[in-house]
Amino acid sequence: MSLSLILAFLWLVAANVLAMIPSRDHHWRRAYVLIALGIPLLGWVTYENGPWIGLLCLAAGASVLRWPVYHLGRRIRRLLGRADA
Repeated sequence: MSLSLILAFLWLVAANVLAMIPSRDHHWRRAYVLIALGIPLLGWVTYENGPWIGLLCLAAGASVLRWPVYHLGRRIRRLLGRADA
């Protein structure tokens, strides 16, 4: 197992542990930090292990950070809806 996959696994464990700790801002600050760390890590995993493993790690990260992904999708749909009208 490559170092990038080990770090991706540790990122997933840390994200789950951080989600269990109560937060006043509904975990958004932690989500921003996890996104900032996860994007370069995802690029490294994809570079070392190929696109299929990168897509699996992307899906795992999106399942952990589902609310930021949900809000991003809503914002994109709203912007595309305004552009079509």
